[in-house]
Amino acid sequence: MTRNLIIRGFDDEIHSQLGNQSKKKGVSINSIVKDAVDQWLKKQDEVPKRHHLLLYDNEDSIQHLIKSLDKMAREDEWFKCFVRSSNTSITEALEKLDWFDGTIVQYKQSQKDKMKHITDILHNISQNSNNKEICLVDFLINDIATSSISEAISLEKQYDKNRIEGLVFCAYEMANLFNASTSEMIEMFESHDQVFILNEDQIFKLHLTKESIHKLFLS
Repeated sequence: MTRNLIIRGFDDEIHSQLGNQSKKKGVSINSIVKDAVDQWLKKQDEVPKRHHLLLYDNEDSIQHLIKSLDKMAREDEWFKCFVRSSNTSITEALEKLDWFDGTIVQYKQSQKDKMKHITDILHNISQNSNNKEICLVDFLINDIATSSISEAISLEKQYDKNRIEGLVFCAYEMANLFNASTSEMIEMFESHDQVFILNEDQIFKLHLTKESIHKLFLS
């Protein structure tokens, strides 16, 4: 049984654009709207595989974020987990909040197959998640970037091709990214869905778009 759906808030310009597109495509406005709703509903049923970049320049900023993430993850019953770094105070803060540490063997710079080390950690996290959606903060990648930003980018790109289900946040200290070249920074940003910069208890979202020279004069 079909039902009518009244949509409010479309101004004349949007309605006109819809009308023009419906004529070009040879379909009704009703079909366009129905298809958009169907696609949105389908997307809601999909388990997210998000991969975000977090940038911070002091420990207070990351501590604020941890507390906020913990509150939201508890309310929505996510599986709270992390990959430890050499910074023991961050690890202690997460352990006090009862976050699961996916680390199996402590990372060493001399580690030969770093991707296997990370894959083993992700497998360990998945096995212990009890089928809950995963909320993971990775601090290990920052340790890798400290010795080699190019290696960290390579690992990010490899992970991006085979993501786990849930939310994954890769946390980097700003100083490590400043050691990268411009092309490396862009590669890093493009390997993530979104880029967030932490400033004390505030979060800023960074938008990166490729532009033409003309934009310099049109801005």
